[in-house]
Order: sequence, then C-alpha cells, then structure tokens
Amino acid sequence: MQDTLYATEGPGPVFWIVWCVVVIFEIAAIWKVFVKAGKPGWASIIPIYNGIVILQIAGRPVWWFLLYFIPLVNIIIAIIVMIDFAKSFGKGVGFALGLIFLPIIFFPILAWGDAQYQGPPTRPAM
Repeated sequence: MQDTLYATEGPGPVFWIVWCVVVIFEIAAIWKVFVKAGKPGWASIIPIYNGIVILQIAGRPVWWFLLYFIPLVNIIIAIIVMIDFAKSFGKGVGFALGLIFLPIIFFPILAWGDAQYQGPPTRPAM
C-alpha cells in the first residue's frame, strides 16, 4: 500500500508546536507592552478586558469599546485607537500601521525595544 496524505488528516504536530510557540511569544510581547504602560500584564490574556486596557493606554474613553460592535465603525475606531496607542509610546502613524497589519512583528518591537510609555497623546480642546 502507498502512504498518501488525505485532506482529513489536518495539520501535523510540528505545525501545532510552532503555532503554540508563536502564540506564547505574542502573549509575552503584549504582556510586556501592558507592563511598560503601567497596566497589569495579566490583562493581556483576558478577552474583552484587554481591549478596555488598550483603550486606556491609548487615552480613549472606555465606552468606545461599544463602538467595536458596530460594523464598519469598528474598523475606523480600531485604526484611531492603534494610532493613539503607538503615540502613547512615542511612535508615529507608520508604526501604528505596523501594529495594525503586522502585529506579530511590531508588538515585540514595542515590547522589547527602547520605546517608553509617555502617556496618552494630547488632543486639542474642542
């Protein structure tokens, strides 16, 4: 008999080991970013609460979390929050785009790089 691979076999153990290592690495990076911002690191692994903490780090009101549930509005809000999140660490819009599109690379850079938390960006009074 020939050994053949069937589509029903799914990913092998090597895939799952690599995937677990990547997930643990990303959790560690976001944990470190939260600690740099003076927030509890464990908040990075709690669903919903980590979104609220990200809003706090970005200097946005917590009620903005509700805007994540509105289709299309959530995309705009996520972009605004990530830009403010990057600015809170002294980074610009380009770095914020990196956090949005390549978080697997940019969160570790933010975590273990020389960026320091500077507080939420100031906004002009309206």
